[in-house]
Amino acid sequence: MPREPLEATTTGEQRLAPVFVELADTSLADFDVTEFLHTLTLRCVEVLAVDAAGILLTDQTDRLRLAAASTERARQLELFQLRIEQGPCLDAFATGQSVLSADLAADADRWPDFAVAAAELGFTTVLALPMRRRDTTIGALNLFTAGRTLDETGQATGQAMADIATIGILSARAAARRDLLTGQLQTALDTRVLIEQAKGVLAERHQIAMEQAFTVLRSRARSTNTKLTEVAAGVVTGLIDLSGLVPSEPGDT
Repeated sequence: MPREPLEATTTGEQRLAPVFVELADTSLADFDVTEFLHTLTLRCVEVLAVDAAGILLTDQTDRLRLAAASTERARQLELFQLRIEQGPCLDAFATGQSVLSADLAADADRWPDFAVAAAELGFTTVLALPMRRRDTTIGALNLFTAGRTLDETGQATGQAMADIATIGILSARAAARRDLLTGQLQTALDTRVLIEQAKGVLAERHQIAMEQAFTVLRSRARSTNTKLTEVAAGVVTGLIDLSGLVPSEPGDT
């Protein structure tokens, strides 16, 4: 059956301008790369009406690593393709060009293991967009959907969001030495490990989904004006008790 092009909703269109302003505002002294990248994935889902989004970034050794994901399913799929070194997102990074698969089942010969894993997680299409500025590619923004593909306008909007995020990340420390910027990106990648540990602690302790656990962490960080990584560290070490923020009736979001 032909797949219906996926168009941004009216709400998404109305949100586009402020989203671009939000993504461009990276000059603040307390700019948090980890929070910025997670916000980017959420805004992609909101504006483009895709089912999930993920971001892969290079570390200090130019190796791709998971930097952010809007859902647990997207996180699992991104980690899987990194492990098997196969997938459209890796191709987008390697070539610096967008990679669209409107039907992963039909493209199984290109990424056989990835296509199977995506189907098991409920995704049938993917659009991988390079995070690139001039000759520098620092990662890929990946959009996942079930049964539909982004139309040309949606694809262009997605690339624009990837571009402005890339410029924001690189320009945030443009006046500083290159190794400082690299260190920031490395720190953003390293802190994902700590955040995942904190999510696991909350999920196990309170019997909630991993996505709910992340929402609890973010809520505490925002309400106390504390960095997400500091809250995560407090949860892992037992210095912070977030039981008051945990939903009374656990379940997947």
